[in-house]
Amino acid sequence: MKQDQLPRTGPTARIDKWLWAARIFKTRSIAADACKNGRVTIGNVNVKPSHTIKCGETINVKKPPITYSFKVLACLEQRVGAKLIPQVYENVTDPKQYELLEMSRISGFVDRARGTGRPTKKERRALDAFVDPAMFGFDDIDDFED
Repeated sequence: MKQDQLPRTGPTARIDKWLWAARIFKTRSIAADACKNGRVTIGNVNVKPSHTIKCGETINVKKPPITYSFKVLACLEQRVGAKLIPQVYENVTDPKQYELLEMSRISGFVDRARGTGRPTKKERRALDAFVDPAMFGFDDIDDFED
């Protein structure tokens, strides 16, 4: 088999194996956990890790803060190289989802990861600059004291 060819594909594949083989999740156990926790849907229906998929189906994967959508082009259960991914699935994610991702990157401080502790001095200054009191009109407080 050549490097630029997909391994033998069947008409169906298990969703957890496909998510791992298509490099959407790093390990198969993480893919199975995502299915069990309701983060993988097909047609707005949560699927179990053992659910079989067919070519042409659209799979939605929630990876906060956005939901990715993939159209299955090849059903495989063996992991393939990154160069072959365009032959495995087509990314049909809504562009609005990517805007949401960019907004969360810009804000940065809104959804702070649990356990990361208090902000550093630099992060605190950036947060203060982001949530400037003048933006909310609080600098006009002496107008109300009269």
